[in-house]
Amino acid sequence: MRIWDEKYETMSREELMQLQLERLQTTINRIIRHDVAFYRRRFDEVGFDPEKDAIESISDLAKLPFTTRDDLKESYPYDLFAVSLRDVVRIHAASGDVGITGFTKEDLKNWSHRVARTLCASGLDEDDVLQITLAYGLFPGAFGYHYAAEKIGASVIPTSTTHTMRQLRILEDYKSTAIVCTPSYATRLVREMKDAGIDPKRLSLKYAILGAEPWTDELRLEIEENLYVSTYFHYGVESVFGPGIASECREKKGLHLFEDHFIPEIVDVKSGKPLPYGEEGELVLTTLTREAFPLIRYRTGDITRLYLSEKTCSCGRTHIKIEPVKRRSDDLIVFRGVNIYPYQIKHVLKEIIQEEPKFRIVLYRDNGDEVMDIQLEITETVFFDEMKVQRRFVREIEHRILHELGLEVSIQLIEKGTSNGTDIEDGR
Repeated sequence: MRIWDEKYETMSREELMQLQLERLQTTINRIIRHDVAFYRRRFDEVGFDPEKDAIESISDLAKLPFTTRDDLKESYPYDLFAVSLRDVVRIHAASGDVGITGFTKEDLKNWSHRVARTLCASGLDEDDVLQITLAYGLFPGAFGYHYAAEKIGASVIPTSTTHTMRQLRILEDYKSTAIVCTPSYATRLVREMKDAGIDPKRLSLKYAILGAEPWTDELRLEIEENLYVSTYFHYGVESVFGPGIASECREKKGLHLFEDHFIPEIVDVKSGKPLPYGEEGELVLTTLTREAFPLIRYRTGDITRLYLSEKTCSCGRTHIKIEPVKRRSDDLIVFRGVNIYPYQIKHVLKEIIQEEPKFRIVLYRDNGDEVMDIQLEITETVFFDEMKVQRRFVREIEHRILHELGLEVSIQLIEKGTSNGTDIEDGR
């Protein structure tokens, strides 16, 4: 079984922890040396003096403050950057309205190197043809896979978010052996293949790299049985780095998290108190090799567990494993790979109806495809005698949400008093 970076991926725990400590110290020194405005304020708030309070072990990480999604928003645009803008070669945005993130040349090199690990762990090599169906744009995901695939010598087909039938034609005609997509999009491919009478056995597809959404074992089995592929779940956080944080190996018993680049913690959602291995809580990540945009104890909002086994995984990798993320600690909605918060939908609705909206968000699957209905309460403002006018109003809201948030939704008008402000019903 191929390992992309055997030196680091198979390190002993002792070597790995020493490397983490050295890289954590370097990260703190970089933050201080470049006088990162946000961390200067936060260190002062918690009484951490880098000159007096030396980081001498990984346990000293607890002395440092958390970084949150709100901190990223408040530091917009550049208060969290630890290099000058002339050293930043690329800037991306994170979905979910949490600001921007930047990369130096070394950041991009490390990023593509880590994502190359994930592809190798899934079985890809220079003989594969990888079709990337993620959007190429301000969000970083597609780029990470693109450059990593080229690094391992695979061929890349950057189809992005083109029409599904075109994706299927390319899958068949170009003989793609692997695809990167969200779990919900994989189910859409299955459905449209059936409708079009395409036999999946005619495809050259062997692997489906899935991420950006929670999923279940049942959904995995459905995709594998209908596409005749082996599926692998990859984990990333856009504001941290996108893909390349953790991934499944061929064993498929948890995701190896790359501890030479990140220090993971699991904390209690309410108290922030660190929890031991095996207990469920919120994943917190500290970057160790990020130059432009270092993050200290970033609260991802993802609920999972850390597993540290005394036995080395059969794949040979020694890094700690995390459980696949199935839920969040906050009200973030992951819909078709897009991160969205209810307040963003509320803002669009309020702009249109010019009053505080009361609405319900209903999420479910229809033939495997994710669907979002927004049920908006009727008021004196949201009421029309003519059906033609009402339909035009509904279409305007749907268009605005698609244009501003990138969400394809269905708007339904419901009776006054039937929602509790902003409800979320997730039946996926």
